[in-house]
Amino acid sequence: MADASYIASFLARFAPFDALEQDELLRVAAAVEARAYTAGETVLVEDGRPAQHFYVIRDGSMELVHEDEVIDVLEPGEGFGHPSLLTGLAPAFTVRAHEDSVCYLLPREQALTVLGRPAGAGFVAATLRERLTRAGHVTHALPELATVRIAELIPRLPPFCEPFTTIRKAAATMTENDASAILVQDGQRLLILTDADLRAKVLAGELSPENPVSRVTTPAVTVPPDRLAVDAVVDMLASGTDHLVVVDEPPAVLGIVSAADLMGLETRSPFAIRHAILRAKDEDELAAISTRTGPLFLALLEAGLSPSDVGRVLSLQRESFITRLVDFAIRRHGPAPRAWAWLILGSAARRELTLASDQENALAYAGEPDAEVDAYFERFASDVNAGLTRCGSPPDANDVLARERLWRMAEPAWLDTFREALEAPDRSGLIRATVAFDFRHGSGGLEIVPPLVAVIREAPRHPDFVRRLARTATDYKPPLGFRGSLVVQREGDESGKLDIKRGGALPIVNLARFHALANGITISATLDRLTAAQETGALEPEIAASLREAFTIVSRIRFEHHAAQLDAGQPLDNLVDPDELPQLTRRELRESFRSVAQAQKRLGVYVPSGI
Repeated sequence: MADASYIASFLARFAPFDALEQDELLRVAAAVEARAYTAGETVLVEDGRPAQHFYVIRDGSMELVHEDEVIDVLEPGEGFGHPSLLTGLAPAFTVRAHEDSVCYLLPREQALTVLGRPAGAGFVAATLRERLTRAGHVTHALPELATVRIAELIPRLPPFCEPFTTIRKAAATMTENDASAILVQDGQRLLILTDADLRAKVLAGELSPENPVSRVTTPAVTVPPDRLAVDAVVDMLASGTDHLVVVDEPPAVLGIVSAADLMGLETRSPFAIRHAILRAKDEDELAAISTRTGPLFLALLEAGLSPSDVGRVLSLQRESFITRLVDFAIRRHGPAPRAWAWLILGSAARRELTLASDQENALAYAGEPDAEVDAYFERFASDVNAGLTRCGSPPDANDVLARERLWRMAEPAWLDTFREALEAPDRSGLIRATVAFDFRHGSGGLEIVPPLVAVIREAPRHPDFVRRLARTATDYKPPLGFRGSLVVQREGDESGKLDIKRGGALPIVNLARFHALANGITISATLDRLTAAQETGALEPEIAASLREAFTIVSRIRFEHHAAQLDAGQPLDNLVDPDELPQLTRRELRESFRSVAQAQKRLGVYVPSGI
């Protein structure tokens, strides 16, 4: 009975066991079998034999795997195997040990006792929905670079020269264009000169650099633009070259792809980086892996991904860092005393992350407030926050961090906080709402999202909250001056620049949040909010379309600005010099700001003058 009491006390901290009476909980615990798994050991197989037990993790952690991709990492107190056990169908995910782990196995009869109650049915529905949704986010947010076409790896148009150009001049042209090769069109023949040719035939040879470049060129090896990058590696090895020329029909040179471009696929692949994160041994290794995020960002832009897709990939990478840092925190401080949930806030919750985004997060734990329990989660959250900082995600300037008491609370306190934001929306509560109402579950087994979403859905019934929220949507004005001209800052080192985040992205984010919450829409992504508001009739189609287009334009300019700063080795900021933008881009930006200003003006019905 001592063992059963110990098991019961552990299970009672987590759903759905927390709804059982003590006697019933002890009967369930008495039937439990403890089983150990070594790191990498498979417990359930996707589309394999149906589960025979309901598994609850006691120590360690387990990976949910779908289509060879890790969808989620389950921590102590979280369960798996129940959908297959209840239906008799094959598991929807492969489950394997993320590290050496111990699980409690409940036989079918006891599992049905627990899962057949209302609390158990809710647990099944919530976890199944969460995991299927997460599977969709992971598999769609990580473009598989194994299927990348070689045209997507072309960095830029290649330099050309004439056959009679001197070797010296050709080398100078390569240097000016930061290129490792130059092309020579000699009638119908396409020739190439590479760095390797220069070293072997000129620098290490006896050929004068004043000779015509035709003396050192070789026939170019060409491939079509739809050639798979992985196949192009074979082409390169078979031809003995280190450069391939991508040629389209009718004969048109699109660019050159080098061995470095192809060999960099593995380090730039979102999947490869995510795998490396989840296998990191410690925070030092994790911090080293984080340096690959910049090259990944550049690779995604070069591949032509939309700003929304790039934001999703960056968001998922940060979630992977969180997952691994949680592993380290639990390893350091021991299993959590209660069920918990790590909440992702802000741009990461909207999956609109940029490389310049800081971290905003919160933590909720089950049960009533308790000093000892809270002290554990303070240590836990502090470790994760500090680890994220080491991995390139600086802390929020306003301390919207799970380590702070204001953003780390028991579940009932979070529900009260959300309700108070609606019922008594003073300035501080409203600020809290604009941050916390953009949230998403990041890790942990506490099912806090449904009750919080249920509170948010009540927002339309609170007109004072809606009115004040409208005011926040007009707080940040797009930087437009007389007759719609762009207005730039004129003080200090920022003279002549505009803040593309504050004046461009934030007004649209705030507008989308207002139209969503004012109409009971609980999704977080800005583009999705605008679409949903249009579909419910809350936003006119023309306005919704113009705001979506404006957000895409602003995001693209912001990302291109960050890419240029990365290339130049400069710290990232959101200060864009409009004079450096192409004329067409300036015009697009100006029209985007005008669309935002017009949408803000229409909120006058909610924000009368003097309020």
